[in-house]
Amino acid sequence: MPTVDHLAADPVTHHFDDMVAPSGLTNHLGTVRVDHDLTSVTGVQFPPVSQGLATTAVCFIDGRILKSYGAPITHEWRPDRVVRRTELPGLVLETTTVVVPGRTAVAIDMRVRNTGAERRAVEVMLSLAARVVRGDDAWNAPESPSAKNEASVDGSRLVFADDAGTAWSVQGVDLPAIARLSGVAPASEEFMVGIGGMGRGGDVTVVLDVPAGAERRFGYVHAVGRTREAAVEAYDAVVDDVEGAVEASEQYWNTQLEAAVTPGNREFSGHLPVLETSSEALSRLYWWGILGILYFRRDYEGNVLGRSYDTLMPNYWATTTFLWDFSLSSVTHALLDPEAMRRQLAHWITSDTHTLFGTSSLTGGPVGQWYSVNDYAMTRLVRDYVRFTGDDGFLDEEFGDGRSVLDHLRFWARAWQGLRRASKLADYGEIENLLECVSSYTHEVASFNAANVWNLRVTADLLESRGDTDAAAELRAEADELVEAVMELYLPGEGFFAAGQPDGTRLPVRHCYDFNIVGTSIPEDLDERTRREMVDFFRRELQTPEWLRALSPWDPDASYSVRPDHQWNGAYAAWPADAARALVALGEPEVALDWLPGLARSANQGPPGQAHFVAEAQPLLSGGARKAPPQLPYINDWACSSSGAYVALVIESLFGAAPGVVGLGEVHGCVAALDPDAVLRGLRVGDRLVDVHADGRVVDRA
Repeated sequence: MPTVDHLAADPVTHHFDDMVAPSGLTNHLGTVRVDHDLTSVTGVQFPPVSQGLATTAVCFIDGRILKSYGAPITHEWRPDRVVRRTELPGLVLETTTVVVPGRTAVAIDMRVRNTGAERRAVEVMLSLAARVVRGDDAWNAPESPSAKNEASVDGSRLVFADDAGTAWSVQGVDLPAIARLSGVAPASEEFMVGIGGMGRGGDVTVVLDVPAGAERRFGYVHAVGRTREAAVEAYDAVVDDVEGAVEASEQYWNTQLEAAVTPGNREFSGHLPVLETSSEALSRLYWWGILGILYFRRDYEGNVLGRSYDTLMPNYWATTTFLWDFSLSSVTHALLDPEAMRRQLAHWITSDTHTLFGTSSLTGGPVGQWYSVNDYAMTRLVRDYVRFTGDDGFLDEEFGDGRSVLDHLRFWARAWQGLRRASKLADYGEIENLLECVSSYTHEVASFNAANVWNLRVTADLLESRGDTDAAAELRAEADELVEAVMELYLPGEGFFAAGQPDGTRLPVRHCYDFNIVGTSIPEDLDERTRREMVDFFRRELQTPEWLRALSPWDPDASYSVRPDHQWNGAYAAWPADAARALVALGEPEVALDWLPGLARSANQGPPGQAHFVAEAQPLLSGGARKAPPQLPYINDWACSSSGAYVALVIESLFGAAPGVVGLGEVHGCVAALDPDAVLRGLRVGDRLVDVHADGRVVDRA
């Protein structure tokens, strides 16, 4: 049973603004970004109160900004905290940052040790700023909203508020200190804040008297609220015991980890099975996937769903759940928190999923443009929810428009027909509807057209389970016809597919997404030669020892962008997991199993990042593929909720525990080649609770 210690990231030591993605923390009410400074934090936000990417608590030592000393800083992330450490002449400085459980507050415990031979006074100044605003509308931009604040001194702390008085920030320390305003007039809101800086509201200064060889400490607290009273109450509750807040965070996160794999726990409406294995790589990847989902739970007051799961953190798209990413973790959601998943599905069914890529947990309203994946994503989500929970009645429910969920499945299965132009295949639009940074991956792509075959067959299975054999046969016939058209995009001997263009031409595209989706949705329709060629292409041009190239570096479009989630220099969080699933489905499980130790080395920097670089683009970080940073031109976030794809890889592909619509049948996995004694204990499938063994035995538990 892992604890926060077991899931800690490797220590990372770097200088100011090295290519290292700043990490994040959460307490399920809000998030914060922990910066490369010793104390600074960015984007402290607890919806509906947001500060955008405003930075505060920048550290000065003896009057000089810490970054200017050039001393490397070591960061050590755990689910409950980030410890930052550096050394200056005669001093060792260490901070521990937490998001306080149950509070809209961040706390930092700072320790200063004098390694010199004489007593010294150490002046620590924190430069404070805030741009709090109450954003009740959907946050429809990557960066959360922020606004100009007025700052005031309140004893030894600073208080910030927006013009309307609907959002407040209180910041200060737990020792006697001097707080003052900066005296700098705030910049006009007409000026793009990020170009020139984040502003200075003021600062707070502590002087520590540190004997030789001794250590002294103080605590910093940043609390927010919708009213001054709420922000002050949260601040006072934490500042009275910062060290206790640090301990509480550890206890809170150990409880979350244990609850995630405990039947009948008090944190989630379901649970995940316990994985028993001697394979460190297998265990690490499994818990990597679980951790990523746990980190995106949001229970803040005012959440229209009560509980939701965000998609990215801590930089972009807070309060937004993307259909695509949620579907990639579909199995994990169905097992861990099926009640929250059911509410999310019901909400999306009442939305127009052909006009958005996600929805806001603040308003329930749409966010973004249409993503071509949505029909496939919704079909996958409903199927996974029903087959793991056994809630067959969900298919008969109606949400708003008089159509049952099963009727919606019929619609999603055939929606592609309305997207056809001159050919039998659906045209999925331009770059903004697909991979965004691969200009050649447009229009008639193999992936989603193959997914349409899968959608038709999944819906046919559900209809047949209801006794509607004629309708099921009709859908299967349509699927068989569509397969032939999809395979016309395949380039024999090459192992990859072309994208059909509106002028009738076909543009070869060497992208992992076709490999992943074709490989997992229609593997049985591929002949042996095609399967072998696809795997050969994957190994030759996409696979790396620790990660994956989303796009082959031999593809001409590799010159188009350096965004590593879909380009040659890296891959999006879920693509390696789905590629491994495709390898198993294509009959090459040993390739996937041999790859796992390398992938596990990349699970060394906290939850999966939105993207990780391949080693040719950026040097490995402690042996793992380095997370991509949030700044331009990479604009990738530190963590992404599609991490649940690694849980599905372990449960369904490696153990072979893939229930159908009528429950769990025989299990045919491949994990025994890695660990013949591996067991999944407590897998829930409908009303059954079972142990699944590596040799295929399924044992019901009392």
